[in-house]
Amino acid sequence: MNASLLQLRAGAVRQLDGWRSAIYKEAVDHPLWLSVTGLVGDAVGDTRVHGGPEQAVLAYAESHYADWKAEGFTDERGAFGENLLLTGLSDQSVCIGDSFDLGEARIQVSCPRVPCATLQRRHGRADILKRVFETARGGWYFRVLREGFVAPGQELRLLERPHPDWTVARALHARWRAASEKAEARALSEVAALNPAWRSSLAG
Repeated sequence: MNASLLQLRAGAVRQLDGWRSAIYKEAVDHPLWLSVTGLVGDAVGDTRVHGGPEQAVLAYAESHYADWKAEGFTDERGAFGENLLLTGLSDQSVCIGDSFDLGEARIQVSCPRVPCATLQRRHGRADILKRVFETARGGWYFRVLREGFVAPGQELRLLERPHPDWTVARALHARWRAASEKAEARALSEVAALNPAWRSSLAG
């Protein structure tokens, strides 16, 4: 697997026109310390639903931007609020529980990103949320197993894949269709490496 960190991005909380968010991230050209709660110098706008150890950093596949452009959406890098813009990985290839070494850090896929109203405001498109669910091009979160410095240009080395059947894309679709596909949702709730909040919600 040939995967690398194309861009490392961080940002502060901004007070925008009627809303407050840290979705606007700027590319950083130097190493940043990655702790169990995220990148030093990065902020979270709404800690009720974002951030925390299970959602320490948001990753996004660089390849998805060409798809968005083809559909008439923006292809501006950073438009999905990602901390890690990656090449060689995507929602369709990465699996829940995948562990990687990145620089000094060790990270593990915890759950898909669920699109919300902030993403809709960022894009200025009412249909972005539905398209993210339909295409599974929303990105995913990593938890941090070992803290350390990470920097743009570094490779991601896959260490472990405990749940090869559960891609990020499949997991997002299982949550989206949980009401109509209950067996799939229950199966996802049993994935040990999944974010515990997801497991609890789906099991209920």
